[in-house]
This record gives sequence, structure tokens and C-alpha cells, in this order.
Amino acid sequence: MQKLALFDLDNTLIDRLDAFRRWVGEFVEQRGLSDQDAAWMIRLDNDGALPMDTFFAAVRERFGLAEPVGQLWATYRARLPELVVCPYEVLAGLDRLRAVGWRVAIVTNGMADNQTGKIQRTRLAEHVDGWAISDAEGVRKPDIRLFEIAAARCGAQLSEGGWVIGDAPEKDIVGGRRAGLSTVWIDRGLPWTGEGLKPDHTVADVVSAIALLLADGSHR
Repeated sequence: MQKLALFDLDNTLIDRLDAFRRWVGEFVEQRGLSDQDAAWMIRLDNDGALPMDTFFAAVRERFGLAEPVGQLWATYRARLPELVVCPYEVLAGLDRLRAVGWRVAIVTNGMADNQTGKIQRTRLAEHVDGWAISDAEGVRKPDIRLFEIAAARCGAQLSEGGWVIGDAPEKDIVGGRRAGLSTVWIDRGLPWTGEGLKPDHTVADVVSAIALLLADGSHR
């Protein structure tokens, strides 16, 4: 099996939920809203499961905001990358993978400006070989074509195998398995919803996933 590792972005390499909560805190303070309003917004987001155009339509209606949904969403996309961080140990782990011959890419669903901003501001761009973003490519996980694009950006092809690492059962694990790749699921304490397909490994965080690949992933 070739040394190819395709990582999800949100809540895998970076803590999207933490950044979103901080954005909500800013939004509530700027608008003079309450803690209860903040809690409502976090519940509505559902850990990123709700499409953001739907989210901002509901926010606009609830709080009687004057800005169009598109403007609210665009302002959010500009701000959220500034609130996201990637821990040093994650960046260092990616460097260790590449130092021993792994080709590393990011495969993420989302808007191109938002996701590119996260990748660049966290300096992940300097620690991977490439990335594929659904909005830019016109295809979304779990469609295997997004994995194919990411692999190609690394000079690899899925037919030679590799790994997908992510927190979303359907998008990352089921998608990765259908692409013919081995998988590592980042278990964040949410229910498994990945049909009958199971991950090859389950870990608590991406640092543990990187350690697993460094230890024995290339020998599978």
C-alpha cells in the first residue's frame, strides 16, 4: 500500500466547533443578545450538520436582522478562519509523516473561501502536499471523486491504496471505504452512523491517528 493519507479538516485537523462557539460569542456580544440566544445558535448549528444558508436564514428571522442571508454568511466565512487554530503537535505530526515518505492531503466539504482561509491561516498549507475542497471541485464527500482529486494533487492514485482519516462516519469513513482506502475514525463521542461499514481503526484524536500511521499504517 502506498503511503497516502487523506485527512478531513473540520473537527479532525482543526477544532471547528471550538471556533464556531467563539464566533457565536462575538456575534452575541456585538448584537446585544443573550446567553440563551448563544445556546440556541449552537444547538441550531448541530455541530456543523445544518447547511449554513439554512442556519443564517433561521438566525436572521429569529433576531430580525436587516442583512440578507448571503451577507451574514459571507461575513461569517471571512471571520471564522481567523478563529481557528491547528495545534503544534498536529502540524509536527504531519511533518513527520511527510519526512518518512507519506503524501498528505486535506479532503473537505465546504465553501472554498472559508475552507481555504482555514487551511492558510492555520499554516496547514505549509504542512500538506495539497487539498481538495468540495465547493471548488463541484463534488462532495462521500463521493469518491473528491478523494481522487486530493490524491492526484499529491501525485497519487486511489488504486494504489492509502488512508482516510476523519470524524464523519458517512462522509469520511464510508466514503473512504468505498474509495478502496483504509480508514481511521476520530471518535468525538457521537453515535456511529456509518451504515454497515466500520473503520479499520478508531482513535480519540488526530494526533493518535498520525501515530498509528507512523507505527504501522504503511505495512497494511
